[in-house]
Amino acid sequence: MIALKKILVVDDEPDISSSVKRGLERNGFQVDAYTDPEKALSEFKPGIYDLLLVDIRMPKLNGFELYREIKKKNDSAKICFFTAFEVYYEEFKKVFPTLDVKCFIRKPITISDLVVHINAELNNK
Repeated sequence: MIALKKILVVDDEPDISSSVKRGLERNGFQVDAYTDPEKALSEFKPGIYDLLLVDIRMPKLNGFELYREIKKKNDSAKICFFTAFEVYYEEFKKVFPTLDVKCFIRKPITISDLVVHINAELNNK
């Protein structure tokens, strides 16, 4: 039997986190979704998730800060940032030179497009 891929979703907007969770579960993923980045971090366990989908703009702890803290717990964590804003990778690298992230997903996005992104990222070694 094929193990389900496990995804962690962190987005402070409850409607987004719950609809992404439901949509990904309908597409065969196991999903834990959080609206509070601090709670997601406190409950994060290394080695559980195949991929993290993290909103960039959140109160208390933004997506980049959450990513940094998670990398301290699990250096090999794969992450995709969710954003409603245009991301300019070169600008991002200037601000966060130590973050090795190439996966940025623009919101809004359909679940089918999100699944394509996730599968591509999971297959990217």
